[in-house]
Amino acid sequence: MIIAVTGSSGFIGKRLVKALENRNHTILRLDITEGFDILDFTQLAHLPDFEACIHLAANSFVPNSYECPRAFYHLNLNGVINMLEICRIKHARFIFSSSYVYGVPQSLPIREDHPLKGFNPYAETKIMGEILCENYFRYFKVPAIVLRPFNVYGIGQKPDFLIPMILKQAETGTVKLLDPNPKRDYIYIDDVVDAFVKAVEMKNANFCQFNVGSGKSYSVSEVVEIANSCYHHTLHITYENHKRINEVDDTVADISTISKILNWKPAIDLPAGIKKLINPT
Repeated sequence: MIIAVTGSSGFIGKRLVKALENRNHTILRLDITEGFDILDFTQLAHLPDFEACIHLAANSFVPNSYECPRAFYHLNLNGVINMLEICRIKHARFIFSSSYVYGVPQSLPIREDHPLKGFNPYAETKIMGEILCENYFRYFKVPAIVLRPFNVYGIGQKPDFLIPMILKQAETGTVKLLDPNPKRDYIYIDDVVDAFVKAVEMKNANFCQFNVGSGKSYSVSEVVEIANSCYHHTLHITYENHKRINEVDDTVADISTISKILNWKPAIDLPAGIKKLINPT
């Protein structure tokens, strides 16, 4: 297939493009670093025909959403609208990279039909993006697949995320963190890439939503202990016991739907993933 990938130079995009090319797909790289602005519909109108679009491009650093809200919403919403519209024109399917959109869960594990609840502007833009996907399918018959990755980690992730932050500190022998208690469902980037590959190659897609997670959660302290076990020296670990405002205590993805429909299951658990980060091959 000819597949357009927005955010093709990003954390997930780089590895996804490589995986798709390894499967003999032709990729249109739509990334601002390549000189392509998805907010400029004139550029989109001149694209060659393609059969599917994977939409990864988004502002994702939550503090920016509070400091520069207009720019944050502008990309995260108008980028979705533009790519859905060009998919409508070209009769292409749309694969949308959403996020964790459930707020404080009512029950665990969390199924796709759990009520959605934005707990910051980033999550809100993802919920609105999903609504746009559903509308473009309902009214314009654009097939849309929504993937909801939980806590993605892996090689190339920005250092302000928890796991790379822990590993960077661990190199010094001392780890200082705020709160040992919050639990998250961590999913390795290669498994996320595999989910996107299976989604874009899905036959007879209409509108569907899939959680992408491991189905198991780990607390911050458990993540630190896993990292600690990978080093030859013992880490000195301290916590300030400071709980963030609007903290979600635990998230666990129910992945039964994606496992059944896309035949997808994660291959790399958290201990194996952290070992890959510490000793990349």
